[in-house]
Amino acid sequence: MPISERVAKNMSEGSWIRRMFEEGIALKKRFGPDNVFDLSLGNPIMEPPPDFHRELKKLANGPLPGMHRYMENAGYADTRAAVAEQLSLDTGVSFTGDQVVMTCGAAAALTVVLRTLIDPGDEVLVLCPYFVEYAHYVSHAYGVVKEVRTDASFVPVFGTLEKAIGPKTRALIINSPNNPTGVVYDEHCLHQVGELLRAKERQYGSQICLISDEPYRKIVFDGLKFVSPLQHHPSSIIVTSHSKDLALPGERIGYLAVHPRYRGLEELMGGLIYCNRTLGFVNAPALMQHLVKHLQAVTVPVAEYQRKRDLIYRRLTEMGYTLVKPRGAFYMFPKSPIDDDVAFVRELQQWQVLAVPGTGFGGPGYFRISYCVDDHTIEGALAGFQKAARKYGLS
Repeated sequence: MPISERVAKNMSEGSWIRRMFEEGIALKKRFGPDNVFDLSLGNPIMEPPPDFHRELKKLANGPLPGMHRYMENAGYADTRAAVAEQLSLDTGVSFTGDQVVMTCGAAAALTVVLRTLIDPGDEVLVLCPYFVEYAHYVSHAYGVVKEVRTDASFVPVFGTLEKAIGPKTRALIINSPNNPTGVVYDEHCLHQVGELLRAKERQYGSQICLISDEPYRKIVFDGLKFVSPLQHHPSSIIVTSHSKDLALPGERIGYLAVHPRYRGLEELMGGLIYCNRTLGFVNAPALMQHLVKHLQAVTVPVAEYQRKRDLIYRRLTEMGYTLVKPRGAFYMFPKSPIDDDVAFVRELQQWQVLAVPGTGFGGPGYFRISYCVDDHTIEGALAGFQKAARKYGLS
């Protein structure tokens, strides 16, 4: 076999998101791009904010000496200081640049964190449904994913979470606002999570890291304020990117930030910087670091995503679909009209609608749609959802 058995197994399981995206390419060739309504991929159609283009032009017209050379593996000191300053304002926790590592997006940040923390056989808890790539990142660190079911509103059930934590638990990954559900955890939820983790640390004499995956942190609706888990558990690490809040997914720029009161902080930071280098990322892209230094308080027009959310939620509920109203990000996770969510998603394709089965997120019986698309795509997809609703007697 030309590749390892482990990689072959992971490839065979595959990502349903990418699988549906690739099926969409085939459909677009058959019916034409304008006649396929692709809600499968969280690839923002919005352009980066004007501030980004302004800073990009400024840098292009006045390049800095040495701006494309190697830098510290943690990233430019002034960029990390800018990130720390904004994080301090946003979270109420006083960061310095020494607690920040610039990374090639949130995926790289999470990979670096897991490789730094995990010994073979250590358990990492994930709350279902979840972004399925988490399982691969944990596997790359030779850890074990342990799925934890949530309630009907996709909020942690604390009795279930408590039972899942054991002596091998090394970390819990949370994602709020959530992909795929759009759920946003409130203060009470995160307070309970923090209390539970600290109680289990005392019980097992261990340190359990709360890893908060936050690429959608600035995309929250209905006047909600994002609640940081940093206020509730000192053994916390943020991983995030500017793929969504600045609409820069192709630039692969993000960072990780460690709680200033993390026990063993100095050793941990050394390990994170070492892994960032030796995993092959080396450092985050220099040009993007120079740019995002000036954009920490900037985001895309969130009201536009809320408008799309309101339209789709209203129309789907009128059709008879059952779903939890998202409070952030740009995803919905409706219940499938039939038990077999994969079969339902295949059914949608006869109306040229692309969605992702909930099975691909550890949430069978549901399907995910992404609404970071243009209105033409949304309207075309809604027409297909209406036909499916009639077929299965929802309306």
